Amino acid sequence: METDALINGILSFFIPGLGQAIEGYKMRGLILFIILIVLNGIFLYFHLDKIMQYIVLAIYRLIAGYDAYRLY
Repeated sequence: METDALINGILSFFIPGLGQAIEGYKMRGLILFIILIVLNGIFLYFHLDKIMQYIVLAIYRLIAGYDAYRLY
């Protein structure tokens, strides 16, 4: 059981929302994925610093991964 939660967390780290969708929270997973697309669009549109982009996306991915882990 703990392994499944860990796998969901890892999957959701790499593709935010995937772990939630696998667990049955499809709408939550879709919203997390859309947020990822919007964040990337904001970074591309405003030409923000790459380091800031990596930090924000890393934090977002950690939050999404933890959320998928917690939902199991």
